[in-house]
Amino acid sequence: MKKTGAWLVVHALEQVGIKYTFGIPGVHNTEIYDELNKSTEIEPVLVTHEGGGAFMADSISRTTDGVGCLVIVPAAGMTHSLSGIGEAYLAGVPMLVISGGIRTDTGRSYQLHDIDQHAILAGITKKSWKALKHDDIIPMIYEAYDLAISGEPGPVFVEIPVNLQLFKGEIRRIPDYSRKQIISEIDKKEIAHAVEVLKKAKKPGILVGWGARKASAEIAIIAELIAAPVATTLQGLSVLSGSHPLHTGMGIGKYAVPASEEAFQDCDCLLAIGTRFGEIATGSFGMKVPKNLIHADINPNVFNKNYPAKVTITGDAKEVAQNLLSHLEGIDSRSDRLDPLKKVISDAKTAYQKEWEDASIDDKVNPALFFKELRRQLKDDAIVTVDDGNHTFLTAELFQVRTPSHLISPTDFNCMGYCVPAAIGAKIGNRNKEVVGIAGDGAFLMTGMELLTATMLNLGVIIMVFNDGELSQISQGQEIPYNRKVCTRLGKVDLEGVAIATGAQYLRMEKNDDIQQTIEKALQFATKEMPVIVDINIDYSKKSRFTKGIVKTNLDRFSLGEKIRFISRAMGRKITG
Repeated sequence: MKKTGAWLVVHALEQVGIKYTFGIPGVHNTEIYDELNKSTEIEPVLVTHEGGGAFMADSISRTTDGVGCLVIVPAAGMTHSLSGIGEAYLAGVPMLVISGGIRTDTGRSYQLHDIDQHAILAGITKKSWKALKHDDIIPMIYEAYDLAISGEPGPVFVEIPVNLQLFKGEIRRIPDYSRKQIISEIDKKEIAHAVEVLKKAKKPGILVGWGARKASAEIAIIAELIAAPVATTLQGLSVLSGSHPLHTGMGIGKYAVPASEEAFQDCDCLLAIGTRFGEIATGSFGMKVPKNLIHADINPNVFNKNYPAKVTITGDAKEVAQNLLSHLEGIDSRSDRLDPLKKVISDAKTAYQKEWEDASIDDKVNPALFFKELRRQLKDDAIVTVDDGNHTFLTAELFQVRTPSHLISPTDFNCMGYCVPAAIGAKIGNRNKEVVGIAGDGAFLMTGMELLTATMLNLGVIIMVFNDGELSQISQGQEIPYNRKVCTRLGKVDLEGVAIATGAQYLRMEKNDDIQQTIEKALQFATKEMPVIVDINIDYSKKSRFTKGIVKTNLDRFSLGEKIRFISRAMGRKITG
């Protein structure tokens, strides 16, 4: 039989369960888009920039049971999407990237978009493929999809030359898709060793990352059994409900919220599941980890990189947690430790909230009051996306996330511009849920025009813009050691004008008295399938614990001479202005 390559691509995408594609048509993929238009199972989504499309695909993978998929042109389409692909790669998020390719049947050099895509992508994909004949296409996409979702997930890339898309070629057969199941045994000896260490611990603690998001129920039970506080990474903030009395917050140590710092004092054993101990999660590696570290992750390459582990367990987080739980159920009761621990956490959270609320000023919006009201009005299963910036850590410290995988953020790749397209992707994949994006004004400027996509698709997504006229996370980082701000003050932008340009609704939140009513109005617009920009006159005068903590951690690493130089310079500038 004969089929065009474009037909084969779309058939394969349908077979693996792709529901949406994101990208922009061009001369090297229009035939695929024509076939997508015929599909009853896949909705192709036009974006304003392939980078935004990659963040949308990432969000589909994080907030649904499906895998996000890009369909892009080669060269410029690929390079535009690199930020989203890189974000997915370092975050362990599956993504299937289908790219057009230059013709392979003309013998011509220097064609339009003639570039070695695979060399560029080698460092941020699990693997890339290029189809050379029609018979390659379906098996290649199946193989790519399987690799994207296996082990530690990640992005994969498949190039389909335009001549294969356009013309019919002989196909021996059209294979059905069946997922290759890779069965890996969890080392029972390591489980037994971990249980032994946990039983001997006087003050155990638990740290969970994104990889543990499907093990929430088991982690909650383990925490109760061993009377352990549960801290999270930034990406793993939602693994355990923020309303759980043992959930302390992001991180462990002086860069973390007081509930976490106090609950983990004298921790003599740490069970870490689904985390790599990256720089943000550890407060620029300022986290103090006890010698009795039990580290479980699906990727064995992460072990003993930044912190040596006493026990390492390779495996899926849920399976590891289930195995641990089955051996811990007979543990001696630790109820005498449990209630005091819960009180320490509760009291510290209450005090920290009050500390923030007491810092209110009359003419701006207090972050703590904003997040408190936002939490009150949102449903428990609302999805929140954030960007990279000061607002990210304020969200982590002040907003209670109650459902696994329902707060998503850029982390290790840490790319600005993530929030708006990620919120749109989340809403596309979860139309029955509330979706709120929280972005700083600098991050919003990078991808805010993607709201046009939300308007075209009638998506009631709300983007809360913390507007202070600065790249505040960096400006605060400059202010402390330098007493000077360089290239971090933004030009004044009319967010209402952006709303008009993209067809979004616009609301302004000027001061604390506006918080309740403005959130109510935004949610009302969203129920009418209208995207909304909420322009928030945010008060950034009080710094997050994370910001203060990492500045101190890094300054403490300087030699005495360099430390004196930095402090003297800052003091001198303060005196002289």
